[in-house]
Amino acid sequence: MRIFLFFIRREIQLSLKYSTDSLGTILFFILIASLFPLALGPEPQLLRQIAPGILWVCVLLAALLPIERLFNHEYEDGSLEQLMLLGLPPYGVAFAKMLGHWLTTGLPLLIASIPLALMFNFPYHALPLFILSLMIGTGCLSLLGGMATCIALGARRSPFLLPLLTFPLLTPIIIFGAMITDAQLHTMNYMPHLQLLGACFALALPLCPFVAGAGLKLAVE
Repeated sequence: MRIFLFFIRREIQLSLKYSTDSLGTILFFILIASLFPLALGPEPQLLRQIAPGILWVCVLLAALLPIERLFNHEYEDGSLEQLMLLGLPPYGVAFAKMLGHWLTTGLPLLIASIPLALMFNFPYHALPLFILSLMIGTGCLSLLGGMATCIALGARRSPFLLPLLTFPLLTPIIIFGAMITDAQLHTMNYMPHLQLLGACFALALPLCPFVAGAGLKLAVE
């Protein structure tokens, strides 16, 4: 457990060291989401109608910006092999890095999404469910994105491999996540979509670290 916490603390320290990358991710999310009201007009009903899909896609794009660097720095400078020898199994290393990615990317995106949701004319009573769905969704993004990064880690000559692996896996997450908020805003039953999103997270939580750990093991061998 102490080594696992060491990895988490290390990810946070790296995020603070390269704070411009983390800040750039948040600014990218805010700027992209802010362009839609400027392009489509300030009509409140229209903004509220399109907001769930826009915010979810913007979160996806912003969360994936730093995902490629999740393991690449350690892989390129050789420190990944040393980290693998600290006593934590490969799936534990992968899970710690994924959790670190969520804490340094997913959590700031959650906080930044609150003022953006209000800008899109979200009612206050819809915010808790929106944040809850984003919390589950960004967790899935970190797990699936981290797994895809590990699989593509040794294939440096294929720059399109990571997007090809990641986007199909994330499509259901975006659909279920956007439909939760959309159903709530139209006073429909959102529970089936929330349960499906939760099922995706429950499936990804045990599987992704093991697949990612196998990818890490192959990459360093």
